[in-house]
Amino acid sequence: MTTGSCTAAASPWFVRPPSPDHPARMFCFPFAGSGASAFSAWPAVTDGIEVCPVQFPGRENRLAHPHYGTYGDLVDGLVGPLEPLLDRPFAFFGHCAGALPAYETALRLAERGLPGPDRLFVSGQPAPHDASRDRMLTMTEPELRAEVESFLRGRGIEPRPDMVDLGLMVLLRDRAAAAGYRREKPVALPCPVVVLHWRDDTDVSLDALEGWRPYADSVEIRTVDGGRHDFMDAPDELLKLLASWR
Repeated sequence: MTTGSCTAAASPWFVRPPSPDHPARMFCFPFAGSGASAFSAWPAVTDGIEVCPVQFPGRENRLAHPHYGTYGDLVDGLVGPLEPLLDRPFAFFGHCAGALPAYETALRLAERGLPGPDRLFVSGQPAPHDASRDRMLTMTEPELRAEVESFLRGRGIEPRPDMVDLGLMVLLRDRAAAAGYRREKPVALPCPVVVLHWRDDTDVSLDALEGWRPYADSVEIRTVDGGRHDFMDAPDELLKLLASWR
């Protein structure tokens, strides 16, 4: 392994040491209130593409690390550890609010003249200039608490009060970052963008995803079976679609 890869392997931004043994990588950005464990059911490698979940500070095994604060600061912190891993083809996948820092990271790489993703996959998230319409931003704290409890029950977990308190704390901080995010006009990426709509998603409609059209010369909107959080189960339809860029 090269020195650069060793540096990346020691980084808290990645939950497992990235491997030099696969021809491509998929960096996965979690949704608001969650962490890299959102991808724990995903295979480590799919179709020769290494799955690399990104771990944001202020949650899970990085709970003691200060929260990133803003998406700009998040991207600033991530680009350095990411750079040694851009030595082979790669793509970004971001679900829900995680699609926004995924997009901003791709934009930052382009601005710095660094290798960019071959494809950006965004899942269940309106375009950056429409991000202020997110239902989460208008919810009260009791409503967000109920959302955390509902999410845990939906994953087959009985929501203990301490677990809900911790999840709510992370979600409130992530929501503050989302509320402070502004991208008034689309800025196009040099790579294709694939926008995923979950057929049973009651929060984000297919029409709400049309705003991504100006974000690249090639933008494809695809509907996949399942609900908003079914991506966590790594359905075959999703994995096949995510491997299609190779």
